[in-house]
Amino acid sequence: MDRKNVRGFLEFVYDFYKSMKAHEITLVYEGEITHQITKAFTSLTESNMAKEEESNSVQKKVFHVMVECLQNISKHADTFGSDDFLFAGRGIFMVSKGDEEYHVTTGNVIENSKIEELSKILDHINSLDKEGLKQLYKTQMREGRLSEKGGAGLGFIDIARKTGRKLDYHFLPIDEETHFFVLTSTISRTE
Repeated sequence: MDRKNVRGFLEFVYDFYKSMKAHEITLVYEGEITHQITKAFTSLTESNMAKEEESNSVQKKVFHVMVECLQNISKHADTFGSDDFLFAGRGIFMVSKGDEEYHVTTGNVIENSKIEELSKILDHINSLDKEGLKQLYKTQMREGRLSEKGGAGLGFIDIARKTGRKLDYHFLPIDEETHFFVLTSTISRTE
């Protein structure tokens, strides 16, 4: 890199750092999600939360949501069969901590053909109260209507049950065939 490019890159790194601090992002990762990555993140988050003296129940909720979100990416990130495609089989994972809550945000590419069904599942989950989520979870477990990749929305149901919050989701267009699916789960730091 020449001097001008190095300076531009360093400015990008500093701007990224400032943005992470402003949004209170404590962990960010982009890439393939594996079992080893999940273990590393939970371990790293555990040590950070122990330093902050976070309550055990909040720690358990954050870990549970992290694992569910990471498993969702590893199971459902579309690959499109192209090794050189910018987003092939990859995802982004972020944890941010505010004064009153944690946010676990994930993002991955999905095919446009899956948006309608996924939106229906998420909207249905968001329409339910605590008892409704419990019943839906039991029904899904009993009837076992699983997709070819497993799940039947169980991870989403479980996240909503654990957090007691609505699932915040968005689809950002990439091209004519794909969107970037962003899911944010919020965990209260107060019990």
